[in-house]
Amino acid sequence: MAVQALDGPAHTIRRLWPADRAAVLDYFLRLDPETRASRFMGNVSEAGIRAYAAQALTAEGVMYGAFVGGVLRGLGELRPMGPGASRYALGPSAEAAFAVEQTFRRRGIGAALFARIARSARHRGVEDLHVRCLSGNGPMLRLAAKHGAALQHEGREIEGALHLARPTPFSLWYEGIAEAFDFTLAASFPERIQAGR
Repeated sequence: MAVQALDGPAHTIRRLWPADRAAVLDYFLRLDPETRASRFMGNVSEAGIRAYAAQALTAEGVMYGAFVGGVLRGLGELRPMGPGASRYALGPSAEAAFAVEQTFRRRGIGAALFARIARSARHRGVEDLHVRCLSGNGPMLRLAAKHGAALQHEGREIEGALHLARPTPFSLWYEGIAEAFDFTLAASFPERIQAGR
């Protein structure tokens, strides 16, 4: 469900849909070189960003966005890591990836995206949620550690794994309501997305 922050500049977290494609592309193109390299684990050209953004919302998994003033400023992705993925379940292991525009960090956006991704993973059959980042990506390391991920160094990369609790009937119901609310919000206010372009 879209969640609005109570302190500081408000942000809203909601699921992204194919209609959000332009906002996703604009977001990736706005990322500074360091944030872009951290998100993609290396340098990516503008053409590479455009190709990735074109298919990101239709690839297996789900994406969530953090909107500030109607503009996408943070993005989290949840992708299956192996066989077993279906329309409703991602399988036992999935990977999360996040990025928040530099000027919008330290406002709780990354933590809100991580919590939303973890909840979504739990309700899609994921038992182990993985994150990978470069060893110099302090914000991601702190975020993963804060949520209890076990971190392992592998050369210049660090991988974290978080074991998720099984969903309950109430949490599954809540997730269904949250998804419906996110879709309604996206469909009801498309002009707010376009305002940031």
